[in-house]
Amino acid sequence: MLPFSVVLLLLCATPLPTPSVALPFEQKGFLDFGKSIDVEGVMMMMINDEEEGSAVEEYYKPEYYKPDQPTCPFGCQCNQKVVQCSDLGLHYVPYDIPPETRLLDLQSNQITEIREDDFKGLSNLYALVLVNNKISRVHPRAFMPLRRMQKLYFSHNQLTAVPKNLPSSLVELRIHDNRIKKVAAGDFSGLGSMNCIEMGRNPIQNSGLEPGAFDGLKLTFLRISEAKLTGIPKDLPVGLHELHLDQNQIQAIELEDLRQYEGLHRLGLGYNHIRHIEHGSLYYLQNLRELHLENNRIPNVPGGLAGMKYLQVVYLHSNNISQVDMNDFCPEGFGVKKTYYNGISLFDNPINYWEVEPATFRCVSNRMAVQFGNHKK
Repeated sequence: MLPFSVVLLLLCATPLPTPSVALPFEQKGFLDFGKSIDVEGVMMMMINDEEEGSAVEEYYKPEYYKPDQPTCPFGCQCNQKVVQCSDLGLHYVPYDIPPETRLLDLQSNQITEIREDDFKGLSNLYALVLVNNKISRVHPRAFMPLRRMQKLYFSHNQLTAVPKNLPSSLVELRIHDNRIKKVAAGDFSGLGSMNCIEMGRNPIQNSGLEPGAFDGLKLTFLRISEAKLTGIPKDLPVGLHELHLDQNQIQAIELEDLRQYEGLHRLGLGYNHIRHIEHGSLYYLQNLRELHLENNRIPNVPGGLAGMKYLQVVYLHSNNISQVDMNDFCPEGFGVKKTYYNGISLFDNPINYWEVEPATFRCVSNRMAVQFGNHKK
């Protein structure tokens, strides 16, 4: 058993034809980000992908491969195509990595740069873990041998730019907690298989996302939390299911901000500075299951929630909401709402909860799903 805990993205939802209690939405196939990566979880994803045939092509044996001469870098553990070299104080990617390696774990070392030939001969690699190093330089040709790689975990380093020439096979990229200020047009070119990018906790402003930065991507998951955004970015991939922009400096949601993201199932805008949500700006999110607007400065329940047929979870706590009207959450007619609410959080708002009509929450699964709590003046 590998000594790491599993941290997975939460929750799953299925639209139903009649009002029902459904499980919340779940984005499957991704590990949630953290200071370390759960290698065992990555292995399970690799096995699942191989069973489904998405772990790319048949196994390739380089010409110099000699199965009777197994190799393993000094100090590392090599077992069943998994090479673990974490927490060894390494300053460089080690030599003698077996060419059949599918998962290479180099997290929590002292590596400062990735050199041109560091991954030479590793054409079978599925996942590369470089989390929690001190990497600030990546040779532009370093990843070119990795033509089958699907998962690249590069969080908690010192990158100032998105690495160049990422493999076209890449499905998931984690570059959380680096020093990236700009995403240029073309940084993600040729990555048509990519469906997940985690790039939070980088000092990115709206001006740092150049026009065309995400062109050609078919993402379902994008996180740019803990950055320096003051508004919802323009021209993000239209097929997103999850968009996380929490802990930025966003001040308002304008009418056109979310128009092109009709497929969103989960939207995270908590811990911003939002004071104003323009009427009708949420109208386009008819497939939304989960909405995070907690810890903002919103003065009232946003308009349009009652018309969202599949909305199940709404976080509105720690705002400036003083009144809740009877039709703020539930539609007036029967048969409009397809799933009941599983959770509505309204605590830490200046609401006199005893003045709220009981019928306000007529489309909630049970009374414990609504949280008022106390307001701290």
